[in-house]
Amino acid sequence: MNKFKYYFILLITTVSLFSCSKDDAAEITPPREFAVQYKTDLTDIEEYLKTYYITVVNHAGFQDDQDVTFTKIAAGGTQPSIYSYLNSPTYPKLLSRPVKLHDITYTLYYLVLREGTGASPSNVDGVLAAYKGDYLSRQKVAEVETLTATFFEELRDPQQFFNLTTTITGWGETFPEFKTGTYSSKDDGTVSYKDFGAGVMFIPSGLGYYNLGSNSIPAYAPLVFSFKLYEINRLDSDGDGIMNFQEDIDGDNYMRVFATGVANPDDTDGDGIPNYLDTDDDGDGVSTRTEITGTNGVLIPFEFIPSCDGNTTNPDRVKRHLVKCN
Repeated sequence: MNKFKYYFILLITTVSLFSCSKDDAAEITPPREFAVQYKTDLTDIEEYLKTYYITVVNHAGFQDDQDVTFTKIAAGGTQPSIYSYLNSPTYPKLLSRPVKLHDITYTLYYLVLREGTGASPSNVDGVLAAYKGDYLSRQKVAEVETLTATFFEELRDPQQFFNLTTTITGWGETFPEFKTGTYSSKDDGTVSYKDFGAGVMFIPSGLGYYNLGSNSIPAYAPLVFSFKLYEINRLDSDGDGIMNFQEDIDGDNYMRVFATGVANPDDTDGDGIPNYLDTDDDGDGVSTRTEITGTNGVLIPFEFIPSCDGNTTNPDRVKRHLVKCN
């Protein structure tokens, strides 16, 4: 009798747990269509550009140099909107570039406060950058829906480089449009940066966190990042002895992974692996690292790698690791 009572109670408990689990299970909602969400994002971004103005700090050599504040234009206000700088011949200038992803073409707006005077990173380099981030959302106040910008994060004194291959897509698509500046060390050990590239990127959610969100950033939120580009960390992703940016054959600072069979300007042997990830760029069965190692076992610097004709002085030569020599 006691054994029967035990099994009866166990059966009831199991059924109860199963019922609770089934009733409380979270409903999985499939992500929105990228094209549909992008239309909403673009509407929000362009409204923000047309209804906000900026105030920029010019304070060379100090941390607040090129700090930017965004303020909504009040009714009847005469401040120039961010959108009024579209394709301006002088700074600040609002520019845009197409980004093909998710079977659609995004328009990525970015505001150039200052281009910078040094070198530009490629989209597969590391960057040392200060930034401040806001996300856009629509909220109802007194039954009136308004577009608002909400702060979520700021880094004023960066100590580490961000690898652009692991950040959100919008960063990798924007930083190559800017340049670094100069820097010097102060007596107190801090570093002073000057003439660096500074700007603002306006990122649709499809080039950001999309349906996943991140910490306090909600899903499907367009992002606004003001930033300052201080330094570049050149990377060698495939470890072949050639820096990523040196494997950018068409020189546009953008290297991508395309499907096999699709023409890629930065894939010499057409094997579907871009050169910056390909340990055998020319497809000859010999690793690039082996081909650029001297008889002394030391890697030959990129600028001294001979072309097919053996010439190392012609700046326009085709490097041996980029094309197969017949």
